[in-house]
Amino acid sequence: MSERETTRLVAWSQELRQVHSRLREALSVTRASLAGGTPGEAATRELLLYCHGFCTALDGHHQGEDRTLFPAVAAAHPELRPVLRSLEQDHAMIAHLLGSLRAAVDRAAPPEELDRHLEGIAAIMENHFRYEERQLLTVLDTLELAAAPGEVLGPI
Repeated sequence: MSERETTRLVAWSQELRQVHSRLREALSVTRASLAGGTPGEAATRELLLYCHGFCTALDGHHQGEDRTLFPAVAAAHPELRPVLRSLEQDHAMIAHLLGSLRAAVDRAAPPEELDRHLEGIAAIMENHFRYEERQLLTVLDTLELAAAPGEVLGPI
């Protein structure tokens, strides 16, 4: 195996960690925007931008995993299928929570309500990320998958 092949194999675990880190930061920026309390229309526009950007990034990440990464992991490691099903269930729950957040942002819900949505998403997302990393990082170190990182882990 060449050095480039080894680097590519190891990169999937690194890519996953980096994407999770960027999504955590995007959530932090979104929550900081809400906590900043800029009054009126400017705050609503800013929050729309951050929330929609964060929601789109997290949705894209999970769709890429479901479409490309998890089938590759299941093919290489069939014993992990129950773990992958659990992660996919988390993805569905998070998608539902993101839909509720989007609806709240679109109707200009009060900051306290928006923060409750973000807090719920943060709790589930963090638990999901930690479980996913515990279960998959070692496997991803050796996963052979010829695909672009953005396709596999989302556009963030």
